[in-house]
Amino acid sequence: MATEQRPFHLVVFGASGFTGQFVTEEVAREQADPERSSRLPWAVAGRCRERLQRVLERAALKLGRPTLLSEVGIIICDITNPASLDEMAKQATVVLNCVGPYRFYGEPVVKACVENGASCVDICGEPQFLELMKWKYHEKAAEKGVYIIGSSGFDSIPADLGVIYTRNKMNGTLTAVESFLTIHAGPEGLCIHDGTWKSAVYGFGDQSNLRKLRHASNLKPVPIIGPKLKRRWPISYCRELNVYSIPFLGADVSVVKRTQRYLHENLEESPVQYAAYVTVGGITSVIKLMFAGLFFLFFVRFGIGRQLLIKFPWLFSFGYFSKQGPTQKQVDASSFTLTFFGQGYSQGLSTDKNKPNMRICTQVKGPEAGYVATPIAMVQAAMTLLNDVSDLPKAGGVFTPGAAFSRTKLIDRLNKHGIEFSVISSSEV
Repeated sequence: MATEQRPFHLVVFGASGFTGQFVTEEVAREQADPERSSRLPWAVAGRCRERLQRVLERAALKLGRPTLLSEVGIIICDITNPASLDEMAKQATVVLNCVGPYRFYGEPVVKACVENGASCVDICGEPQFLELMKWKYHEKAAEKGVYIIGSSGFDSIPADLGVIYTRNKMNGTLTAVESFLTIHAGPEGLCIHDGTWKSAVYGFGDQSNLRKLRHASNLKPVPIIGPKLKRRWPISYCRELNVYSIPFLGADVSVVKRTQRYLHENLEESPVQYAAYVTVGGITSVIKLMFAGLFFLFFVRFGIGRQLLIKFPWLFSFGYFSKQGPTQKQVDASSFTLTFFGQGYSQGLSTDKNKPNMRICTQVKGPEAGYVATPIAMVQAAMTLLNDVSDLPKAGGVFTPGAAFSRTKLIDRLNKHGIEFSVISSSEV
């Protein structure tokens, strides 16, 4: 990790962006935590000093911290100016990178951090970017002793750490997990900023390059322990929750699989199979989502279709995404529940010829996913990098959250900050 000579423990890059402003507020809360025993010098970074100052002024007003502006450093840097990114990285122990879509703007930040000895966390939900950074920068980051941790927001800390939590709570060998995400909305409904929509459009439009990258990586298959986990139909009924569900198309499956590979190959832990779904309620919601999905999958295949999707997010997403993002009322009224159903074997029972005889159900619950839970997860990941150094992988590198944090106190930190992990039931069949 970086030395004491660096003036800032944390630097929020892209602090004036839509998500960056929420991350800035969360760092300010962490700085003021009454349980904090030491100072937390930090800074915001971006292109425009005036916009950064306005973000700090709004955070000061919201949090009742009139002196905040004088307590926080401001660094002027631009994604198109590598020298300015180098200067930012030289001043930081950990950079919190909030500038996306990461496929366009992420690599210069990773490069600057690796070359200048800063660790970095991001909130990327784009598997192609995450896997490419691992392929290009893992060895360089290890040489420098820095940690590059992708997908450290709602994508994909609840899922990745949730699987590890489920494994740790099972009295035996966990072999397979299915997760079901339920988003709870208030009376004014849901809305997501179109930055997330853009990342999805570009990601789905470039699936062929992700397949090429995975083929070029030439990784050995991870062994399957116990029966192979069967995929559900594109629309399936979850009896345990009494709702319909569809496959979750975010980064969670990619991230969890990479974590399980790391834990198996480096820590000799038994790998867990994983599938992710999102609940969609009743049959009316299913029909609405089917039409939205068909529109999306058709238009995303063509250049002009992608332009239309990006220009009119509200129309093509049936109102779920907008250029304005959610209102404060929508944020305050929203929450999420991620439920895990796991199966495995009791201690001492062979996994070769026997059927699984253990069942476990766990949950991760939290506040609004995109702009409350994501900043909490990101900031606590950064605090874990600062404080749990002896529990991180010995060398630096490019890691998933689960690979980096499986032996740290991150789950305890999240529990204290409103992202709660719990066991619902555990039994032998």
